[in-house]
Amino acid sequence: MSSTDPITPRGARRAEGSGTEDADPRRHLPAIARRSMAHHLEHGSTPPLDDLLPPDAPLPGPLTAEGAAFVTLYRETRLRGCMGTLQPQAPLAGVVARCAVDAAFRDPRFPPLAWDELEWLAVTVSVLDPPEPLAVSGEDELIQQLRPGRDGLILAEGRQRATFLPAVWEQLPDPRAFVRHLKRKAGLPEDHWSPHMRVERYGSTTYRDRTWRTPPGSDKLPAVRKGGREVEGG
Repeated sequence: MSSTDPITPRGARRAEGSGTEDADPRRHLPAIARRSMAHHLEHGSTPPLDDLLPPDAPLPGPLTAEGAAFVTLYRETRLRGCMGTLQPQAPLAGVVARCAVDAAFRDPRFPPLAWDELEWLAVTVSVLDPPEPLAVSGEDELIQQLRPGRDGLILAEGRQRATFLPAVWEQLPDPRAFVRHLKRKAGLPEDHWSPHMRVERYGSTTYRDRTWRTPPGSDKLPAVRKGGREVEGG
């Protein structure tokens, strides 16, 4: 599934350099995403799992566990690609590798990534928490339960399904606008509601690349989004 929006997590904690976060093997995920894009540029394929980390750094347990993730790419402060999955799969490292290749080469909003772009990309990987079903009877009740800046949201009815990641709150801070734009993304009328509407929310933790660079003449990096659990990548 693709997302039309940048990624951001929930939970107002940013851990930079703390022992707990440094010990989290998932901090390697942005590097895995970057290696996957480089491998695809050179070989036209997603790399084997054994090649995702250097030989002296085998995949730790959390990277082989099941997980759902989105990969977001930025060029300077502009979105350059975003693809991911809401369905947990294993191994997580392989999910991130595939999503990185999809974001770089298969996001229909952008041309395929070129070699000379790779070094200027900022890479973020968001690992999603399990979604939580919300039992709501209508739009007003949903809006009352939403936590702006924290919640990712999934709306589904029949074959229509769409999600907004938590970062979208930056662009749509009003809860009603957030919900109605998501309905439109799902192919539903903005004022639509029915007893068959399925609603879920989720949080996420975002791991960002430490190797962010900016092209000559630019001093900007993608903004660190508020209200997220954010960890510097290794």
